[in-house]
Amino acid sequence: MARILSVSGSPSPTSRTTRLLRHLDERLGWQGHDVTNLEVRTLPAQALLGADFRDPAIVAATELFARADGIVIGTPVYKAAYSGLLKSLLDLLPQYALTGKTVLPLATGGSTAHVLAIDYALRPVLSSMGAAHIVPGWFTLDKDITGEGGAGPLTPAAAKAVEEVTDYFSAALGGRTNTFASTG
Repeated sequence: MARILSVSGSPSPTSRTTRLLRHLDERLGWQGHDVTNLEVRTLPAQALLGADFRDPAIVAATELFARADGIVIGTPVYKAAYSGLLKSLLDLLPQYALTGKTVLPLATGGSTAHVLAIDYALRPVLSSMGAAHIVPGWFTLDKDITGEGGAGPLTPAAAKAVEEVTDYFSAALGGRTNTFASTG
């Protein structure tokens, strides 16, 4: 199966974006993929803001991108664009860091006014970085990402949509797309 890097561009330690990604990662794991998580907020701020390409944490993150067959990029939407934190990491990666990769962009936000942020803000950057295939992304409203407890991290409708997006991404990677019972 494929090696997948799941990247959260959220600056928040209690991020809905990260909860959405972990839900998706779990499904990809069930499908036999090897998933590695990267939370950009855990990288050294000085290295990100100072464009320190040689910082050991930045070098390690760059290597994670290089080893991955597929990349899931998750970000909250701020001011109709992906997070500045994610941008700071993408700016430090080599120009063609996504060459040959299949990429799934995901975004979260407070209103449907931000739904086009994936296509107008994030997709062009991913394309310019050489992604071989950027599958259709998915926008999830914050209100559809529920608390940590209960029936699951997503409302049933959001869980169903994310499962379909995940299965499509998995198929694009050449993986199994077995349908599993909803977790939400």
